[in-house]
Amino acid sequence: MQTDLAPTIVGTETLLRVAGLSKRYTQGGWLSRTRVRALRDVDLILRSGSTLALIGASGSGKSTLARCLACLEMPDAGEIWFAGRNLAALTQRELVPFRRQIQMIFQDPTGSLNPRLNAVEIVSEPLLIVGCTTKQQRLERALELMEVVGLSPDWGKRLPYQFSAGQRRRLAIARALALEPKVLILDEALTGLDLSIQAQISNLLLDLQAAHSLTYICISHDLNLVAHLADEVAVLHQGQVVETAGTTALLQNPRSLPADALLGAATELSRFARNAQ
Repeated sequence: MQTDLAPTIVGTETLLRVAGLSKRYTQGGWLSRTRVRALRDVDLILRSGSTLALIGASGSGKSTLARCLACLEMPDAGEIWFAGRNLAALTQRELVPFRRQIQMIFQDPTGSLNPRLNAVEIVSEPLLIVGCTTKQQRLERALELMEVVGLSPDWGKRLPYQFSAGQRRRLAIARALALEPKVLILDEALTGLDLSIQAQISNLLLDLQAAHSLTYICISHDLNLVAHLADEVAVLHQGQVVETAGTTALLQNPRSLPADALLGAATELSRFARNAQ
């Protein structure tokens, strides 16, 4: 395994550290049930204010790792150190305040946006759930966040279907920011968007990161997006981290076979797209 855990952001403090993380799933029916190992002894460091990209082929364990880091699933073994606590050892009740600090944005936010709620209600819902503000405060905060992500406050009463795909991504970002998290996990969050819209939202993410000292974990198959957003890249293969390095170093000189294969496939896809034009 090739690793370089301090390539580009020397001196930045560690915000989250993963050690020996493992996760298994049960697949199949009663008579053909098998145990599949989704994560195998994963070690990672996430540095405050940086962006770590997770790349790998489908089924490599990227989304499973993201769900474990967001406390949506619990690992079978290993540690997740955040804010001085091992999240993997906490009870569901003890995890509540930490879940607020690690928010996740999915590929298609439609499923996480209640179609019966308007934009203001969607953005302010996390505040309502934790019960820490008044109705007026929630309204003001939601309108403020809509403006921050580039949505007009005048659209506060619109329903999700009245927004474009790119605008729904912005709405999901605003909702994720409502509880002032330290970490945003972007699970293919810009996949399926036109390149111009993708560029606009990726630039928005960079602006938000600079303004609010956010830390990102970015899962993407798009290596151009990874190059634009990420400071470091971790390559997953069959549930293991096989290489970690600074983004430029890894994209220019991959040292593991899985990373080299991913870059080769991306190059072929780009060449095919150019020839098709």
